[in-house]
Amino acid sequence: MKLANFIGGHSQRPRQNGYLDSFEPATGKVFAQVPDSTPEDVQLAVDAAQKAFPNWSRAPVAERAAILERIAQGIESRLDAFAEAESQDQGKPVTLAKAVDIPRAISNFRYFAGLIQHHEEQATHVDGEALNYTHRKPVGVAGLISPWNLPLYLLTWKIAPALAMGNTAVCKPSELTSLTAFMLAEVFEEAQLPAGVCNLVFGRGTTAGAALVSHPKVPLISFTGGTATAQHIICDSAPYFKKLSLELGGKNANIIFADANLATCIPTTVRAAFTNQGEVCLCGSRILVEESIFEEFLEAFLEQVATLKVGDPKNADTHLGALVSKAHLEKVASYVDLAKEEGGKIAFGGSLPRLPGRCQEGYFHEPTVVTGLAPECRTMQEEIFGPVVTVTPFRTQEEAIAIANGTQYGLSATLWTQDLSKAHLVAQAMDAGIIWVNTWMLRDLRTPFGGMKASGIGREGGTHSIDFYTETQNICIKF
Repeated sequence: MKLANFIGGHSQRPRQNGYLDSFEPATGKVFAQVPDSTPEDVQLAVDAAQKAFPNWSRAPVAERAAILERIAQGIESRLDAFAEAESQDQGKPVTLAKAVDIPRAISNFRYFAGLIQHHEEQATHVDGEALNYTHRKPVGVAGLISPWNLPLYLLTWKIAPALAMGNTAVCKPSELTSLTAFMLAEVFEEAQLPAGVCNLVFGRGTTAGAALVSHPKVPLISFTGGTATAQHIICDSAPYFKKLSLELGGKNANIIFADANLATCIPTTVRAAFTNQGEVCLCGSRILVEESIFEEFLEAFLEQVATLKVGDPKNADTHLGALVSKAHLEKVASYVDLAKEEGGKIAFGGSLPRLPGRCQEGYFHEPTVVTGLAPECRTMQEEIFGPVVTVTPFRTQEEAIAIANGTQYGLSATLWTQDLSKAHLVAQAMDAGIIWVNTWMLRDLRTPFGGMKASGIGREGGTHSIDFYTETQNICIKF
């Protein structure tokens, strides 16, 4: 299968005819070729987006909303196909893609289609002399760069608000997982999205991505990915004073107090640790347990981890599929070796299973639980982004807070306690943008999403997306 860029409403081969092999993680075999786009391809996409911007930015809200709704319906009608493609592309179980990723992509378009039709602004009177009101206008061409772990879900979370607010877009999906974005182009055409409003340019971050970030006619960049890449984006975009939203890594703490309801806590903690093979920025990769229940928790936790099946992503009973690439598998495995060097004990897993049949060359890793590490160890400080978690005891509430906040990251945290006062106090003490209490991954598109410290800058979701994807003018009219 050979993919193509989608520029100006048409499929286009890369101008220099370069392609990258795309490997199916479950088999380790090439299943597609992705355009290795160059700055020339990015320029064509920006030109198309600029050409489409005047008409799209002036299109009535109801018209933009209707198109977004048709896009949602187009994905919905192909839910199974999109789920299977995302599984083949990224390695996640098909059941997970059907239950979470694709429905959330549908919700992204549907939510913002509704939001723009009901959004209100305030006007204020100045002592009967003047009227102040806020006017929002789209920024222009939005550069949208999405990651490989939740390919369609996170790409559409950028596209939907950008287009809803009247911007046009040039998107650069991850070169590792481009298939669902390629399929999305067909949905755009069927939904009658005007040519050039949303363009898809595939390729590497160092070429296509860098060209998009540094393009002087792209005033807005939304990026989800690694912290090191974000540093380059900040530097390369600085001369143009671009609006930036950077959603980056996490080393999220899951704090379990002695009064936690373990019947609910343990299965949720297992899910938080190993969903999508641990390849979710919000995964609870550092589990901190109050000392008085540490042994009880660990025994029950390991029992449930032992029930997780690593297998072919196509199988309905598979809990963990394949990691996204051979290089990433090797990175994750290296952290298991590092944990041992740092004095950790592998309480469960730690191996690379060899599966039978078509998956024997796939990129699989067992769910792995490490105990006995000090909080300052690299294994507990650096983002692994795989099915490897640490479990550590703490004695006091203050110690739990110190360990939880003791990394460069600040994306999310999860607290388990029946004490409401403790929940509020500890939550507010967390250096994290998202705090869950007695749950995990309960998302609401109306609430702000983003992290602190090295986990990113900016917030998206609901009215925060409206803020990011528009320029705000205050207009004062004197009577």
